[in-house]
Amino acid sequence: MGLLEARAKAREWFDEYPKAAYWTEVESWRQLEGDQIEFTMRRLPSAD
Repeated sequence: MGLLEARAKAREWFDEYPKAAYWTEVESWRQLEGDQIEFTMRRLPSAD
């Protein structure tokens, strides 16, 4: 997944799991060969 695709996918998660109900973050990411991006997201229920 390229940079623009990775950003779009991360945005989907933030839109689907709003901050008021979930704690969502990009836990880690790295750039692979060929401008590919690999990332891990974490989603937990909010304490609120």
